[in-house]
Amino acid sequence: MNPARPMTLDHWIVNAAARTPEKPALISDSGALTYREFASRIDLRSRELAGAGTVAGDRVAWYGLNHPEVFVLLFACARLGAIFVPLNWRLADAEIAAVVADCGPRILVHDGHFRDEARALSDVAVISADDPMLATRPCPPHAAGEDAPILIVYTSGSTGSPKGTVLTQKALACNAAMSIEAHDLRAGSRVLNVLPTFHVGGLNILPVPAFRIGATVLLHERFDPTAACRALGNVTHAITVPTVLQGIINDDGWNHVDLSGLRTISIGSTDVPLPLVQTVQSRGVPVTQIYGATETGPFAIYQRVDEAVATTGCIGRAGSQCAVRLVRDGLDVPDGKPGEIWVRGDNVMTKYWRNPGLTADALRGGWFRTGDIARRDGRGLYWFVDRIKHVIISGGENIYPAEIERILRDIPGVSEVAVVGVPDPKWGESPVAVVAAECGMTADAVLAPLAGRIARYKHPKSVVFVDALPRNAMGKVIVDRVRERIADRP
Repeated sequence: MNPARPMTLDHWIVNAAARTPEKPALISDSGALTYREFASRIDLRSRELAGAGTVAGDRVAWYGLNHPEVFVLLFACARLGAIFVPLNWRLADAEIAAVVADCGPRILVHDGHFRDEARALSDVAVISADDPMLATRPCPPHAAGEDAPILIVYTSGSTGSPKGTVLTQKALACNAAMSIEAHDLRAGSRVLNVLPTFHVGGLNILPVPAFRIGATVLLHERFDPTAACRALGNVTHAITVPTVLQGIINDDGWNHVDLSGLRTISIGSTDVPLPLVQTVQSRGVPVTQIYGATETGPFAIYQRVDEAVATTGCIGRAGSQCAVRLVRDGLDVPDGKPGEIWVRGDNVMTKYWRNPGLTADALRGGWFRTGDIARRDGRGLYWFVDRIKHVIISGGENIYPAEIERILRDIPGVSEVAVVGVPDPKWGESPVAVVAAECGMTADAVLAPLAGRIARYKHPKSVVFVDALPRNAMGKVIVDRVRERIADRP
C-alpha cells in the first residue's frame, strides 16, 4: 500500500499480514484464513468492487449468515471509501426490500442460503460470495480517510421501523480501542463470535477489535448452543447476549467444558439477569457487561475485566474514548439520581441515513440521547435502570419495569417476564406483568415475591400468561408487541 495513503481500517490487516502472515486471522465453518490470505482476499475484492464501478460513498450490501465475506467486504469497502451494509436476514422479504430501497446499494453480495431471496430483489446488481466479479481495477488513491462513512447498520427495530445508523471509520477504530481496553485483548487472544454480524454487537464488540491487533477470530455461522459451549474451551474471549448465554449454560456440555483458558465472557444488549452472571462467575470466568447502542457503535459504558467480579451488576464505567452524561429536564443529575444516558465521542454515529429529522432529534450538540436511564454512584460506576419509553407513570409516580422484572425473573418456574403499562382511568397507567411460566403457575405466585421488596404502587395490577415473549434478532423483548398482545386480549 502507498505509504502516503490515508490510514483506513484495511491497513490493520495489511500490517498483521506483514508481521504474522501464516497466523490464523479467521476460523469459520468453511475453514481457516491466515492473515496473508485475508489481506489477499481483501485486495482482490476491493479491486473487483472498483472494477464494477464502486466509488467512495457507494453502498455494498451483504445478505447472508455469518461468513468470512462479511469482513472481506467490510475492509474492502474501507479501502475504497464505500459503505458496507449488512442486512438482517431475519427480516421478512418485504422488510428486506424496504431496507435495500432505502440504502440503495450498488452491489449486493449473498451467501448460498439466500440466493433466491437476493435475486428476487429489484434494481440492484446481485452476486454470490463464491463467485468472482468479472473485472478488476486498481483502487483510486486517497479514496477514503478516517472520517469517511464505512458502515450502515439498521437498528433492530424493537420500536418503530429500522433506521440506518451511519458509522465512520474513526467510529470503528474508536470502538476497537475501547474493546481492547475492556477485554484486555492481545495479539495472542482467540475470540468467539456467535452473534449475527448484521448487528454492531456481532461486528464491533470482538471481531473488528481482534483484527486491529492481529488476534484470531472464531466465527460461527449462526448460534448453536452445543457448538458454542464446546468452542469456549478453545478461546480466550466470547461475546454473548442473555438469551445466547442462557442457551450455553443450559447445554449438557456446560458443566464439562474446560474454561481454564477463557479470560472473560462479555455480555450486553439488554438488562442482564444477575443470576446468569453469577452462574458463569461461579466457574471462575469473569463476566464483563457492555452498555451501548447501535448509534454508539456500540461501546459507551463497560466493565473492565480486572474489576468485573468486584462490580457485578453494574454496567461499568464511562468509556475511555467517549464522554457520558446523565440528564433529566436538560440538566445533569447528581450521583445517585436517575437520568438519561447521553454519549458524545468519535464512536457516535454521524446521522441516520436519509433521515435528517430523526437525526436532529437523536443528536443534540453532538450528544446522542440513548433513551436509556441509569444511575451513577460515587465510584463512577453506572447502574442501568430502564428505557425511557418503558417507564410507567402511575398517579404521577415513575415506575421502572426493569426493577420489577429483576425480581420476577428469579421466581422458580418463570422463564420470561415483561412488565408494561396499560391505560388506567384512575391512575393514568397501571403496570401489568406478562409472564411465560410453567403450567399451573398462578398470578398470586407471581406477585407474592414483590411484597416488602418494592413499594405497593409499583406492583402489577394483573398477570397475563403467554407461551413466549416476542424478541428481536439480538434477543431483546419487543415491548410494543407485548403491549399489542395485551390490547388484543378480550
